Amino acid sequence: MLGSTHGTLTTDFRARVVACGEEPHAAVVSLPTATRQGGLDVSGRPLHLAVPDLDRFFRPRSVAVVGASDAEGRPNTGITRQLIAWADSVAELPEPVDLAVLLVADPLPVIEELGEAKVPFAVAFASGFAETGEAGAAAQARLAAAVERSGLRLLGPNTNLNAFERFRDDLEGPAIALITQSGHQGRPVHALQELGIRLSHWAPTGNEADLETADFLAYFAQLPEVGAIACYVEGLKDGRSFLLAADRAARAKVPVVAVKVGRTEAGTEAAASHTGKLTGADQVVDAAMRQFGVVRVDGLDELQDTAALLARARPPKAEGVAVYSISGGTGAHFADLATAAGLTLPALSAEKQAELHTWIPEYLNVANPVDNGGHPVGDWRGRKIIDAILADPSVGVLICPITGPFPPMSDRLAQDLADAAEATDKLVCVVWGSPVGTEDAYRTTLLGSSRLATFRTARNCVTAVKAYLDHHRFTDRYRSPFEDAPRTPSPSFRKAQGLLRPGQQLSEHAAKQLLRAYGIRVPREQLVTSAAGAVRAAGPVGYPVVMKASGPRLAHKTELGLVKVGLTSASQV
Repeated sequence: MLGSTHGTLTTDFRARVVACGEEPHAAVVSLPTATRQGGLDVSGRPLHLAVPDLDRFFRPRSVAVVGASDAEGRPNTGITRQLIAWADSVAELPEPVDLAVLLVADPLPVIEELGEAKVPFAVAFASGFAETGEAGAAAQARLAAAVERSGLRLLGPNTNLNAFERFRDDLEGPAIALITQSGHQGRPVHALQELGIRLSHWAPTGNEADLETADFLAYFAQLPEVGAIACYVEGLKDGRSFLLAADRAARAKVPVVAVKVGRTEAGTEAAASHTGKLTGADQVVDAAMRQFGVVRVDGLDELQDTAALLARARPPKAEGVAVYSISGGTGAHFADLATAAGLTLPALSAEKQAELHTWIPEYLNVANPVDNGGHPVGDWRGRKIIDAILADPSVGVLICPITGPFPPMSDRLAQDLADAAEATDKLVCVVWGSPVGTEDAYRTTLLGSSRLATFRTARNCVTAVKAYLDHHRFTDRYRSPFEDAPRTPSPSFRKAQGLLRPGQQLSEHAAKQLLRAYGIRVPREQLVTSAAGAVRAAGPVGYPVVMKASGPRLAHKTELGLVKVGLTSASQV
């Protein structure tokens, strides 16, 4: 190939010009039922997700229990009793039935009957399906096919009773909706109710023979009471469905926080034996989640703290974070953690620092972090300091790390922070570092405030605040990629088809022609088949030129001595 800053000249070995392995737009994609509505893109993939109406699943008017037992010692007895306690009445069912709970070992024979009875939803608890290997996977495939024929929607198999938990109804504010493929992994988020944070739904998806994470994600994203969605995911049943559901959440500005298993080989193997899930290439999953604004965290503690903050906090007024502490050491340590995580700690203006020094000794640093040397206890100065920091236009978040209880100072500080949080539209966070966690300042004052965000570790606070600022920055500029997805073939498609030969590689020259057909710029070059032709082509290209050999099997031209650069004359060409 001959080239310069002006272009390239290619020598062809007259091998066949062929395609890269498959014809474009020729794939036939099998899609889940939930994605078969709405428009399709040029490749036949859905552009919209059909959101299932799960109202009657989560709030059924009548429940039928198949395989119920009240005999002592039977495994189904505990499940039956919990369902009776949860439902208004199981013994006297009105018609029609909204939800069938299947306690039988093999739910397959029951599915057809439920379909004939027009039961819209069913739950199968039985295990022994895809999580057990090939035979179990085949059994699950038969179950899924029967469900699709029946018209009902099935949760499970290999699920549990988490969908029928009783949630506290005395809590106010935006709620967290929870999706887990392992019930036990959702327990820390469920326990947030004990800290005053509301939960509205829990979907334990299990093996996902039918209903999957994407279905619940899309459904929760449209509920007005849901402030954030927390997920524990082992594998994605259908990647396209998940992206469409995440897109729906991003459009609605509903934050999604997820723990996704499969970063390591050990985690991947464990997921396969738990719910039969293939976790997928982690880098691909990570990039896809990032593209659609899903906040990925590693630990369940991060999941609960980040979801709680995102559910309850109002949009930020500014990007800046101010750190306020009663210790210079604490402030310096927290500033390190925050800056390393990518948070911005703006220096407060000279005027603001002068104002703070009205109440804080001159020898203490108040540039940010703000060191008060000990929060005032006996008068009104402490609240004045906090209000002054929050009034700075560069500050959108105030964080106060309290490394341990130090009454009465820590008690007064906690109360001043709670009062300030109620009076401002900016985010106020507290890190209560005491390992005890029984102090009144923590249990009553901090947790008693619906406007304060309280954390037990500095790192979880930093993680959550970073996610909070990133989420709002992301949704403010988000534009769905599905809006502009091509729905009809490009005018260049027919021209490109003529360059392709299925199952064979392209030469470099032919590959560039294909790119050029779609309007992608490539270096200017000429294809020649003789020395005389090369000399004739070099003139218009312009010296110095580059020469390369071209052929579909020439993948490593430099190693073969088939690339020459910097040729400056016809004789060299």
